[in-house]
Amino acid sequence: MRPDTDPLMLLRSPALPLPHAFTTRTGGVSLGAYAGLNLDDREDDPQAVAENRRRVAEALGFAPSRVARLNQFHGTDVLEARPGVQDGDALVSTEPGLLLAIGTADCYPILLADEAAGVVGAAHAGWRGTLGRIAARTVEAMVARGATPANIRAAVGPGICGERYAVGGDVAQQFQDAGLSDFVMEREKGPHLDLVGANRAVLLAAGLSPQHVWVSGRCSTEGDFYSYRRDAGRTGRMWAVIGLPDPSGSAGVDA
Repeated sequence: MRPDTDPLMLLRSPALPLPHAFTTRTGGVSLGAYAGLNLDDREDDPQAVAENRRRVAEALGFAPSRVARLNQFHGTDVLEARPGVQDGDALVSTEPGLLLAIGTADCYPILLADEAAGVVGAAHAGWRGTLGRIAARTVEAMVARGATPANIRAAVGPGICGERYAVGGDVAQQFQDAGLSDFVMEREKGPHLDLVGANRAVLLAAGLSPQHVWVSGRCSTEGDFYSYRRDAGRTGRMWAVIGLPDPSGSAGVDA
């Protein structure tokens, strides 16, 4: 299978001390509408996606078989991560050698880590997840596993920027009713949502320190990324990934 774009272009946050990345669409073998590093196999060639996933996992030192990912439903369920696929919108783990993966194409990926406690988390925050404060729920699940909010570092990756995220009045009203009115922006053509600002506020309200919350500042409608809204629904998916390294050094090798 020929390379399409190489090498990988992975975004990383200075806030996170553990292996992690926000993928772009650069560095994969998918073609056509999914050209590049597409990590979703629902419509793309499964062999191409498997190769893309292998490249991402091994770039961070993890075995492709040791990836925990989700069928995402725009909800607020936070699950204990295990290898394979589960149904939910956030994962937490204390297991070394396991790579947590969140898929996005306009929604916001949030990666979290308390290195001292050995706890990591990853959350998928679209407007419904943001409204349901999934970032705070993920922090709570990490605390239940020994993390401390003041020690948690968080990184919010690329997602759709407020100026490009028009929503209906009913969605805007739900944000206002939920105490998130500061993140509803009135524009000439109707309300827009500042999801990245809302998720940052949710993380701070959950006890994280402002200096421990990093925001990428990148919009998923830029050409470096896949965007569901920009591409009218026919597009690939990026991953946001994080994991605890395996002290044995064997995480990157499949048996």
